[in-house]
Amino acid sequence: MFRTTADWLHEHLWNTLLKKIVTCVVAVALALGAYGVVSKLTEEADDCAQGVTESGGECIGVNGSGYDFGEPEIAPVAARIAEENRRIDGQPHVTVAMMLPLQPESKAERRQLRSELQGAFLAQYRVNREPGKPVVRLVLANPGKDYLRQDEVVPDLVRMARSGSDNLRAVTGFNLSLDATRDAVRSLTRQQVPVLVARASASSLANEESKDGTYDFRGLARIIPTNEEQARALAAFNGSRKDRQTVLVRDTRPDPYVRSLARAFQKLPEDGPAGPDDMTFSSPGVADPGDVDNQFRPTVNTICNSGADTIYFAGRSTHLRLFLKRLAQEACEERKFTVVSGSDAASLNNRMTDADWAELRDGSGKPKMTVQYAAPAHPDAWSTEIERWQDEEEERTGKRPTAAKAPGSLRDPLAELERLKHTIGALKSGGHDIGDVQLGDSRTMMVHDGVRAAVEAIRGAKPTGEAVPSAEQVGNRWATMQSKNRVNGTSGRICLTKAGNPYDKPLAVVALKPGTKAGPGALEYVDLAWPTGKPQPEDCVVRGG
Repeated sequence: MFRTTADWLHEHLWNTLLKKIVTCVVAVALALGAYGVVSKLTEEADDCAQGVTESGGECIGVNGSGYDFGEPEIAPVAARIAEENRRIDGQPHVTVAMMLPLQPESKAERRQLRSELQGAFLAQYRVNREPGKPVVRLVLANPGKDYLRQDEVVPDLVRMARSGSDNLRAVTGFNLSLDATRDAVRSLTRQQVPVLVARASASSLANEESKDGTYDFRGLARIIPTNEEQARALAAFNGSRKDRQTVLVRDTRPDPYVRSLARAFQKLPEDGPAGPDDMTFSSPGVADPGDVDNQFRPTVNTICNSGADTIYFAGRSTHLRLFLKRLAQEACEERKFTVVSGSDAASLNNRMTDADWAELRDGSGKPKMTVQYAAPAHPDAWSTEIERWQDEEEERTGKRPTAAKAPGSLRDPLAELERLKHTIGALKSGGHDIGDVQLGDSRTMMVHDGVRAAVEAIRGAKPTGEAVPSAEQVGNRWATMQSKNRVNGTSGRICLTKAGNPYDKPLAVVALKPGTKAGPGALEYVDLAWPTGKPQPEDCVVRGG
């Protein structure tokens, strides 16, 4: 049988020169086909979606076609972004990238991510329906947990910036102040890709003001005041404190946000005899509680016996939550402390459970302590401030003016916030789901303002007769965005210095209110505060010195 088969194969496939040639060609074709199939299957196994590849257990890359990175929490808003990108396909456009970790581990982080992407989409949706060109395509860029794989994403973004079809003209997002975040910003700006920081507040992600035009990050803008500016604003709001009244509790983990916040609190002017030395703890990560609660036991006991009544907390909201609970539980619970922290405390609301809130109330339902931070935005700020202005004017003149007479620095942000709320309502009534929108933690508002500011720069930089500006032209535009070229954001007027920093941008002093009965508490607006100690100029002109 074997010999018969061999004879047959020889006769039909090999016994003439022509048959040998045909057989060889077919064999090579089959081999190449098999290789292609295997390669394709392997490639598909490594690819999470278009432009996104599995790396170290994460899906790293850039996508604007609706991929949700395996996170159901952001699936609705990712789908809306894809729909808007398809709607403008074929029109002259620019691309704006949202660069932030897109596969968070905790429920609180996923809620925060949803808020940030909602803000980005709402800005894209609005600018694409307002006068002005070019229209905007939005893409999501995942640099991995804690931005540790940013070097795998930056080359894609640089390529898109140099591509005539993508026209990437701004990268924004940047929600964590980390060394890897700074590395990403440095790499992008060195390759002339404009960057706008909307959420990260560490000073290591800001240019120092320079008279000779020398900057660490050329082409960088930011719309959130740094930790130092936040601390100064809180100090101006609260008034001076004696050294013996205050104590600093700080995380020793290397973290640019924590480091700069601790330095900012340490620099606050204080008089009188020395107070308690810094109290330290060491956390394992931004969102990892580790054994921090156990470390807080001796810390709180020492504070209770120190005579201090104001605690500056330089740490992440994950650990602030544990500190507040420990402070409420320990033997000094009859003492009333004021705990002051930075803008990351805006995330505290997402981390608190009903049981946590209950621990911060005493038996009569009153808060056991005051918890205060400088938020970059709050939805109640502008309406509250306009009412206060009306009250003051009525007391001064005897007549109550209309809200339309209020200063423009209050009216402009309120009008912008109302437009944002209208857009949210219109999408919801039209059946365009983007998930539940919560404005209280400032994330949606700040990212919305960041994307709008980027688009204003892009459109303002576009030369007459050109479809889109160059990336360099956009980066140069930041320095001109003041006075009438300012951006009216929901978070306040955005006026940029030559270094790309927000000029005396108002901050919302926010207090944690545990409420008087069972259930969740709230982040309650208290007042406005300014880094310079006085209100932003009405003309929004950046003053020298």
